[in-house]
Parts: sequence; structure tokens; C-alpha cells
Amino acid sequence: MTARGFAPRGPVDLGLVDPGLLDDVRARVGAAGTSLDDAAVRDALRATGRVFGSDALTDLTRAARAELTGAGPLQRLLDAPDVTDVLVNGPRDVWVDRGDGLRRTDLDLGSPDAVRALAVRMAAVAGQRLDDAAPTVDARMPDGTRLHAVVEPVASAGAVIALRVLRQATHSVATLVAGGGLPAPWEGMLRGLVTGRANLLVTGGTGTGKTTLLAALLSLVPPDERVLVVEEARELAPQHRHVVSLAARRPNVEGVGEVTLTDLVRGALRMRPDRIVVGECRGAEVRELLLAMNTGHDGGMATVHANAVEHVPARLEALAALAGMPRDAVAAQAAAALDVVLHLRRRGGRRHLAEIGLVDRADDGRLVVRRAAVWEPGADARPDTAWDELVGRWAS
Repeated sequence: MTARGFAPRGPVDLGLVDPGLLDDVRARVGAAGTSLDDAAVRDALRATGRVFGSDALTDLTRAARAELTGAGPLQRLLDAPDVTDVLVNGPRDVWVDRGDGLRRTDLDLGSPDAVRALAVRMAAVAGQRLDDAAPTVDARMPDGTRLHAVVEPVASAGAVIALRVLRQATHSVATLVAGGGLPAPWEGMLRGLVTGRANLLVTGGTGTGKTTLLAALLSLVPPDERVLVVEEARELAPQHRHVVSLAARRPNVEGVGEVTLTDLVRGALRMRPDRIVVGECRGAEVRELLLAMNTGHDGGMATVHANAVEHVPARLEALAALAGMPRDAVAAQAAAALDVVLHLRRRGGRRHLAEIGLVDRADDGRLVVRRAAVWEPGADARPDTAWDELVGRWAS
């Protein structure tokens, strides 16, 4: 079985499932009050009274489940272990990214109306509305896949769909070194940062491996510590025995039931954490994170989108502004709360830890990040201006 619950038997033939059979299966599973897993769908198919061979039943189960809870004809692309993104620009304009850039596929979705219907159904599965009155949606599928879709009249091709696959990150620092993701001489430094309880900010662009590095760092946390992890969707699966994972929840179609990252970070402070980790700071929750790190909760970690270590201050100021924090307050709080920035880059399909920086406050009061070391795969890691200070404070 794959991580998404489908046996690896090749592409799902959605033509196997006629609409009447699909409606019958949906009604039977709903009446039973069970989740739409393979076993429930298989039982519902048998209960219809139709006769299926074992192979046909397996294929029908996969196809029906893809239609009911997944991404329909796009599911086989999402199930591929190396796919990170699936993009639909039109019925015969489907692209995938397997970590080495976008490649066009030969998948044919039929017609613009079929693409729109698929987008609307995925939005409904994610508990969101997508129609003429609400022509855009940003949601999460039941398996954690991020969905962003736009339909007419905003999109001219019926619908445009973007899917980001979330895979739980379980790497260790040692495997990252072995895979060329970080230089061997930095392994001891990273261990020292974690065991020394430095407050770490992992930065980089989309798809650079921020969550992967964060999971590896968490595996270095001493086993007797309690780690509270707050995420938009559960991606982190660190090799640690005491991790409590909290995931945000979007409002439902009626606009109620939302639980934000800010709510979760604030609540995590009351759950006796040894360390608080925020999977990704995208908004006002950065204020709660900085406050937590300034109130004795050291050893915390978070990720933030940024282009380089020197751009981190501006990024933090922009996020904190969403929480109403003035620039001076952000500089004071961040300089006191954060210790080290670990910046990742992606070059030619390869992701690597490119820079290490020390967080500081300049004489004029500005928040700054001083570069301590840089590295490019194939070359030696090079110390920079703040290297000696970094080693003196955090080397194990």
C-alpha cells in the first residue's frame, strides 16, 4: 500500500465507475457512518449486489475512492512517490513537478466543463465552496494535499487547478548529509544548535526543503523533552518519542469552525512544552511565536519564506505588521527571541542548506542577520564574517 491508501497497480481507470454505481457507494458508506477508506468502499461495492472478480473489485475500489475522496483522474499523478505538484491549465494541459522542474503529461481530462466539475468536486470534498459567486478556493483535501482552484469567469479555461502534495518529512541530519543536502562539517554545528537550545528560523523559497530540514533538526532534540508542533497541515513526522502535533483548521462552507495558527501557538504555551515549533509562519502567528521565545521557551523552531538571510528582517517585519506590531517592536522582539537563521536553496532540482546567519540588532536599532557561513554543493563550505561568533556560542 502507498501512503495514500492505494495499492500500486498502475493508473486508476475512472471509466470503470459509472455515476449510478458511484452514487450507490456514496449512499451506502454514508449510511454506515464509516470513513471512506479502501475497506469501506470495497464493502459498499459488494453490498450493491453486483458480481466482481478480485482484480476488478480492487480496480473499482481504487477508482471509486479516487472519485469520492481524492482528485479523480489526477489521483494517479498525486500518488506517484516523487511528485510534488500537479497543475491543470486546461483539459489537455496538465503538468507535474517531480523535483526537477515542470513536465507536461499526456493526461486528457476531456473538456473545460469536466475540469470545472472536477475542481468544484475537490473543493466540496475539502469542505469549501467553488462557483460563480465564489470563483476561487484555497483548501486542503482530506489527505493533506493543498488545493488552489479558480473557475470562470476569473479563469477563461473553465478552471485552473494547482495541487501541492504534502509528504511527511522524516529525514535525519545524517541522511541529509549523505544525500548532499548539507556539508558534513556543518553536522556538528547543527547538533550544537539544537542541544544548546538555540531558537532557529529555517528559511527559503517554496520547495527548498524547509520542512525536511526542520524534521531532521527535531530528531536531534533530547528524548526527555516535550515538543509541541503547530502546522497548517501535518507534514512533520520527526523521529522523536514525545511530539504533540496540532493542525490548523479552515472555516467550513458556512464560515465557522476556523482554528488559526495564532490560536494554536497561543494554546501551545499552556500545554507544558519544552519546545514550540511552528511549521510555517505566514502571518500574524509570528507575533505569538516571538512572544513565546521571549518568555523562557527557548529551543524553538519555525520556517519562513525568504530569498536570503539578509532578507529575513524585512520578511519578519511584513508578517508582524499583519499582527499590528510596529517595526521597532519587531526588531526588539526578534533580536531577543531568534538566534540563528538556516537558509535553504534549490538549484537544478537539488535542495541544500546554503547559508547560516546570526540574528542581531544594529546600532541604529534595525534587525539584521549577519552571514556566518555559505555553501554550494560541489564546493567547500566557507566561513563568513560571523563564523567565529557562531562557533564560539553554539559549536558542540
